[in-house]
Amino acid sequence: MWSSCNVKVRDCWAVTSVTLRRYLKLGAAMAKSKFEYVRNFEADDTCLAHCWVVVRLDGRNFHRFAEKHNFAKPNDSRALHLMTRCAQTVMTELEDIVIAYGQSDEYSFVFKRKTNWFKRRASKFMTHVASQFASSYVFYWRDYFEDQPLLYPPGFDGRVIVYPNNQTLKDYLSWRQADCHVNNLYNTVFWALVQESGLTPVQAQERLQGTLAADKNEILFSEFNINYNNEPLMYRKGTVLIWQKVGEVTTKEVKLPAEIEGKKMAVTRTRIKPVPLYCDIIGDAFWREHPEILDEDS
Repeated sequence: MWSSCNVKVRDCWAVTSVTLRRYLKLGAAMAKSKFEYVRNFEADDTCLAHCWVVVRLDGRNFHRFAEKHNFAKPNDSRALHLMTRCAQTVMTELEDIVIAYGQSDEYSFVFKRKTNWFKRRASKFMTHVASQFASSYVFYWRDYFEDQPLLYPPGFDGRVIVYPNNQTLKDYLSWRQADCHVNNLYNTVFWALVQESGLTPVQAQERLQGTLAADKNEILFSEFNINYNNEPLMYRKGTVLIWQKVGEVTTKEVKLPAEIEGKKMAVTRTRIKPVPLYCDIIGDAFWREHPEILDEDS
């Protein structure tokens, strides 16, 4: 009796399995169409394996944007802090970013060498970073520009670069920080000449034409009593974002079994968050202090 029952159950499962396979094949056939061939025109944009993937964003036409929104010259700390807040959101929301560097209206995001995020497709890296950054810029605007309404949405263009080894990645980040220094020194002198000496922008540009870094430092010190080395590090060095442990203190209501009302207590918990640093990354000291950034298994 039991054996015949087992045979019937086995036969029933066999029939069901055949029917299920037929429906799956039919569903797969129905999901396809004669237009699906157009997918063959998609370009293969897979980033090279075992290379650092860098996404750099630049503000689109930000000279005009800064002018329209009354940015302070030569540096607006509100705008720089807003850019960093957006970069922190990108690092938190997306995966595998080990370090970011920003200055002026640009930010670079470095993905770990072994990342397989979206199968290492460059278009996915760039569009996800750009869209997350731009939407965050609009979302957090009022937190930094309380009295200045956002007149129109900002735009950011992006590019993806791959670097084959640690040294080329460090050289890339050094290049961006050197660029920060050169631009900020020029802008500091330029706007001092315009705002303090009353020169027109054209006259200030002519005054600085052909000058070296030493000449610009001399103009700042002798004419405006400004020691460039005392300017805020955020302006001179840019902003570095790395992952660090941060202790967060929150208030929590704790109620014991014998108590009617709970007591509010401060509770500290440790989280890993992207933390801004204002420091030199051209020398070796930074990399010796934070070896985990370039660690293959980080």
